[in-house]
Amino acid sequence: MRVLPSERLTPGHGEGDPLPDSHAEQPPVIRRTEFVAFALAGLLLIAIVTVLYVGKAFFLPVVMAFVTGTMLSPAASFLERRKVPRSLGAILIVITVTAVVTFVVALIASPAIEYSTRLPELGGQLKEKLHVFDRPLALWRELQTMVGGSEGLPDFQLPKFEWVQPTLEFLSPTFAEFLLFFATLILFVASWGELRRALIMTFSDRNARLRTLRILNEIEVHLGNYLLTVTIINVGVGVATGIVCAVTGMPNAAGLGALAATLNFIPIIGPVAMFAVLVVVGVVAFPTLGGGLVAALAFGGITFMEGHFVTPTIIGRRLALNALAVLLALAFWTWLWGPMGAFLSSPLLIVALILKEHLLPTDAPQLPQG
Repeated sequence: MRVLPSERLTPGHGEGDPLPDSHAEQPPVIRRTEFVAFALAGLLLIAIVTVLYVGKAFFLPVVMAFVTGTMLSPAASFLERRKVPRSLGAILIVITVTAVVTFVVALIASPAIEYSTRLPELGGQLKEKLHVFDRPLALWRELQTMVGGSEGLPDFQLPKFEWVQPTLEFLSPTFAEFLLFFATLILFVASWGELRRALIMTFSDRNARLRTLRILNEIEVHLGNYLLTVTIINVGVGVATGIVCAVTGMPNAAGLGALAATLNFIPIIGPVAMFAVLVVVGVVAFPTLGGGLVAALAFGGITFMEGHFVTPTIIGRRLALNALAVLLALAFWTWLWGPMGAFLSSPLLIVALILKEHLLPTDAPQLPQG
């Protein structure tokens, strides 16, 4: 009699009992289609970043106009409800914002031009004021000699001023970029209603149209509230800084206050840069080092209160931005587009969070409650 393989005897089994089928669990394997999808997504992301970096002259003013126009759209809608035509309201809003920005730039530019013409003289004064550090520097050089020379440790030197011209070129956009920005901004604000309607009607499904409408409404409301709230906070920081500078006897208190309000639009980097400016101006303007640091230390206290109490209380409840996400967005957009990218980092992060909230499936797996 022929015995089938499935009927062979094993210990513990009687004659005629077949062997149970055994299927060993295989480790999870990434399918080829999943790997290809991840690779294509990575290549697409790299291509998008490369295009944005290479085409900065075009994409930066356009994206800047779109974000700024979305922020200003509630004001245009307000004027439209007051029987002001949308196109006329867009022009009035852009002219008003341009006038305010020009006034602030004028306050900042006057002392900046004065100081730029006296850079060698101011450098000599700064070196004289820092003579109190001569003894610590001498001890540092002796320590360098003891550990084997100055090759392994850096030497302390005053910064040179060859960076001024490249910095101004980096910060100043071209006339074509300015023209593209203003033209796109006016047209975007004037035609925002038609653009919204066209984008919503692109989808044939009713649910998709409703989702798109909710996304656009939320982006407009959040960006408008962000601009209004941050502007009020930064104006308060600028006024407080100007008062501190005037009380402590700093030169050009109004210009320093306007500079503080402007730089505070850039997270993290702006307050640090303003603190450095106040230190340099104070050390040059005052006869003693301690007197020159009073305004900078007071500004540090103002920004500490604003960053840890005022802004989180007002903005944090509406837009819960993670500090690490803000830092990474700031670093990425600053690397990509410079100072204007730093200004756009927080609004673009808000847009990304809104898109994530609406586009991710509601039945996505959640972490267990612990």
